Amino acid sequence: MSRIAERLATLKAWDQTALIPFITAGDPNPEVTVPLMRALVEAGADLIELGVPFSDPMADGPVIQRASERALAHRTSLRHVLSMVHAFRQADLDTPVILMGYLNPIEVLGYAQFAEQAREAGVDGVLVVDLPPEESQELAAALRAVGIDLVYLIAPTSTEKRIRAIGEQASGFVYYVSLKGVTGAGHLDLDAVAEKLEEIRQNISLPVGVGFGIQDAETAAAVARVADAVIVGSALVKRMESLAHQPDRMENVLRDFLGTLRAAIDRVDQERSA
Repeated sequence: MSRIAERLATLKAWDQTALIPFITAGDPNPEVTVPLMRALVEAGADLIELGVPFSDPMADGPVIQRASERALAHRTSLRHVLSMVHAFRQADLDTPVILMGYLNPIEVLGYAQFAEQAREAGVDGVLVVDLPPEESQELAAALRAVGIDLVYLIAPTSTEKRIRAIGEQASGFVYYVSLKGVTGAGHLDLDAVAEKLEEIRQNISLPVGVGFGIQDAETAAAVARVADAVIVGSALVKRMESLAHQPDRMENVLRDFLGTLRAAIDRVDQERSA
């Protein structure tokens, strides 16, 4: 069982919802990433999603696009991101880390080499935004060989047939994109999210995390009522952007914000188990 599967299974046994924060590696500079990862764990993160900076992040809205630009200004590469995960692992052997990014840097490195280096660094999962399941067999095999989960996105427009196809290949969990459009856009229709999650669970046995559109404690709590994991990205990155020239304040600000989400999710979990 992978570290991701083990963590999510443990939380489910305790009737608890996972909290998965996202930050972009190297934003606003490479020195802050590992301390921020540790601060997120201290604030209640169950898993961490670490963005790999990319020059054309087509699934991301302006907030995360600018985070990639700031990271790339410091020449943060995939190899640097793996080094950051390795550094994080020196003090944390338990918190699962998922890399989220785009296919090009992985292809440049080579699937087998990437998989091996990711394993050595301590990566637990990989989510490749622009790699559809129909074209993912080679990377999936390379990751499977080293025990790394390949996480897939499911969209509001995904058909039942496509959901089943994803379920046949995915491992760890699946990531439901709760909004049509890019990260940080739109307003959550929670009834529609709940309806889609019911359809997903009829076809996939893996845990389902929900991301896009989670901006505050209220929306985090609402999503926690229907999802196995709450994924928050743009709301964190937006706060980092406002402190780009005050990086020494980031740890406390992110810790405080994520703490409010953790508390809201915990209240929902307690109500459900009461």
